[in-house]
Amino acid sequence: MSTLPVIAAVDGSDDSLVALDWAFDAALVREAPLRVVHVQQYATWAQPVALPTGRPDPEDDPVLERVRRYLDGRTEQPATEYVALGGAPAALLSELGSTAELLVLGSRGRGGFASLLLGSNGMAAARDAGCPVVVVPKPGREVHDDMPIEPGPRVVVGLQVDSPDDTTLAFAFTEAALRGARLQVIAAYNWPLHVWTAATAQIVPPSEDQDAVEAETRTLAEGVLAPHRERHPEVHAALHIAPGDAAGRLVSASRDADLVVVGRHRRRVLAPASMIGSVTHAVLLHTASPVAVVPPTPPEE
Repeated sequence: MSTLPVIAAVDGSDDSLVALDWAFDAALVREAPLRVVHVQQYATWAQPVALPTGRPDPEDDPVLERVRRYLDGRTEQPATEYVALGGAPAALLSELGSTAELLVLGSRGRGGFASLLLGSNGMAAARDAGCPVVVVPKPGREVHDDMPIEPGPRVVVGLQVDSPDDTTLAFAFTEAALRGARLQVIAAYNWPLHVWTAATAQIVPPSEDQDAVEAETRTLAEGVLAPHRERHPEVHAALHIAPGDAAGRLVSASRDADLVVVGRHRRRVLAPASMIGSVTHAVLLHTASPVAVVPPTPPEE
């Protein structure tokens, strides 16, 4: 049982209710409390304030009252708290990550007085929050690809063999175990490779053949996965090695998936600020399934 809550950010839009459903189920499977948060936006130069918590009066916050009615009557429910905040959504949603096991929000929100979960706010939360952020897309997003997909619950995770992220893999294995799902591990490698030679000022074919590159990728990937498989023997983890663009492979695999798991870009000495890598950014924009963006483990002092 988790003591940290699963936070669902809502704004009254239908998209945020889809994200709320995902967060509701995630809280149940984790035996964690659910915290439903509505950020009432005001000018960015004003001072953030916290509005009353608990069951807000409908006149005070109609969005939370609608959510409360939406969840009423469900047979099994996690312990649920309703919180109203005032301020800049991008900043407040990111700050909430320090007090949550998961932060869940829709990929886009609504306009008007509750213009909260816009794409920029979701991207800011995925970039800055201290916990994994799950972005739930609008239902019906299509992925045009003929990749064969086995039926049944499935979690997808990307693996960069030359720079593996154990935190992201650990999250994906745990999520698959919680859901009783298969884990599909996508390890893409660059091909075709081209080498620039200064002697001839030309691009020439690589000396290695594709089979050798694929075999090396598989060997490295299996070594990275071994300790995670040992910790989660109940999870069937299938490794998929493929040439080409990693983001494209993950988007293709997202069709009918329960979740796609990606890592957030690691901070570097010359770029200490939080940032989202190009693969994660593309996956957030195009996948058909919910996407979990996992922050890296902070480096030890």
